[in-house]
Amino acid sequence: MTALTLSTAGAAGLRADALVIGVAKSPKGGKGLAVAPGAEAVDQAYDGRLADLLETLGASGAEGEVTKLPAPAGFKAPLVVAVGLGAQPDKDGEFDAEALRRAAGVAARALTGTKKAAFALPVADSAAIGAVAEGVLLGAYTFDAYKDSGPQAGGAAKDKNGKAPLAEAAILGGKPRDKAHKAALERATAVAEELNRARDLVNTPPNDLNPEAFAAVAQAAAKEHGIKVQVLDEKALAKGGYGGILGVGGGSASAPRLVKLTYKHSKAKKHLAFVGKGITYDSGGISLKPAGHNETMKCDMSGAAAVFAAVVAAARLGLEVNVTGWLALAENMPSGSAVRPGDVLRMYSGKTVEVLNTDAEGRLVLGDALWAASEEKPDAIVDVATLTGAMVLALGNRTFGVMANDDAFRSAIVEAAEEVGEESWPMPLPEHLRKGMDSPVADIANMGERMGGGLVAGLFLREFVGEGITWAHLDIAGPAFNEGGPFGYTPKGGTGSGVRTLVRLAELTAAGDLG
Repeated sequence: MTALTLSTAGAAGLRADALVIGVAKSPKGGKGLAVAPGAEAVDQAYDGRLADLLETLGASGAEGEVTKLPAPAGFKAPLVVAVGLGAQPDKDGEFDAEALRRAAGVAARALTGTKKAAFALPVADSAAIGAVAEGVLLGAYTFDAYKDSGPQAGGAAKDKNGKAPLAEAAILGGKPRDKAHKAALERATAVAEELNRARDLVNTPPNDLNPEAFAAVAQAAAKEHGIKVQVLDEKALAKGGYGGILGVGGGSASAPRLVKLTYKHSKAKKHLAFVGKGITYDSGGISLKPAGHNETMKCDMSGAAAVFAAVVAAARLGLEVNVTGWLALAENMPSGSAVRPGDVLRMYSGKTVEVLNTDAEGRLVLGDALWAASEEKPDAIVDVATLTGAMVLALGNRTFGVMANDDAFRSAIVEAAEEVGEESWPMPLPEHLRKGMDSPVADIANMGERMGGGLVAGLFLREFVGEGITWAHLDIAGPAFNEGGPFGYTPKGGTGSGVRTLVRLAELTAAGDLG
């Protein structure tokens, strides 16, 4: 990953290969663009005409825009990279943290192949420093493990053009001896490193990341960070009566796993449980997905990757909250031993489920994991899953839906997501949709009404949450995997959706600001 440092050096005097500055759109009614704080030295070196020069080059200050120009005489960095921040700062003169995060990510990606860059973006406080640091680390991400020049071939990770990610970034205006600034940098590093680990897992081909392999990754990380880990293999799952996980994984040559990660802090007063859907490949099973719908289904374990990353990040940050992560891992494949439409499964809770569609498998593995999490009576449970195409139709590719059995908790999650720059939207759980899952042969069916399918899935999951336990469901089917081009600090492929929201929930709970 890109090495980060804080520097009080001036923009002109720091030796680097490039100097990143910010520009914004002009205030309402104004013309041209505005040079953001941090770029004063560059502007002065151009006799106050930097904005005019950038406009001549076509810059407008729009979000995601990158304009490169030679550095003025006397600067040790030969290149200036002006990145668009979009809107003007707020009434207090500060730029939104997400605008800084995205701008830093765009610049880091634009500087692929560069050894060192100095970031002279507007950092008014430690929160801004954390945002820039996070943006750099997330924007510089690349996954090249399976290319000839990649890590598995003995080389450094490189992009599609054979260039290595930005090697080093110095954040100007950050004070190395300031406790708040150092803490912001350390937090950003921990969260970004674990989020990028989640991206790696999502991007790993399913022939290399089956349930057993995923469990091994979790075990190694748990050992490194002092997290207790328990892995239930197929024999333990059968003995325990985990019919949902076993049913989904029964058609695959790769047996399912249920991984429990336990992070505890001696001063913790609250306990959170995170539950992740981990379908390492989803063919749809007997209800086989058609061509065009299964090529990216390695990403169907994104929820488990997010939960795994969030638990490890909580441990690295030493948060004063107990966090348990449950990874429900299985591969959904068709075979003579696969679950069939019409089969009835007995779940870990004892409830029976009539399987009407084997491609509605995520709710089955989550049902078992939710009940297992409920047995520990946590203060709240949050599950994360690439659960339904219906949620993508409703909210698009960049926004995840949030459902809950408590409106205040749902609102708190949406607010936490917004705070860390993740787009989410509160969704209802309409009671009238529950009737559509009534079954003549079992307690419930795994399918209901077609319209509102994402909400139906949420209602199904609610059936497996222990009585009196606050619960929320994050359907990240849209933003978990980016099939388009990169934007902001988001790469093509696995995005790590949900990680930052979960970490923020843990931080708020540790601080006593969440329930």
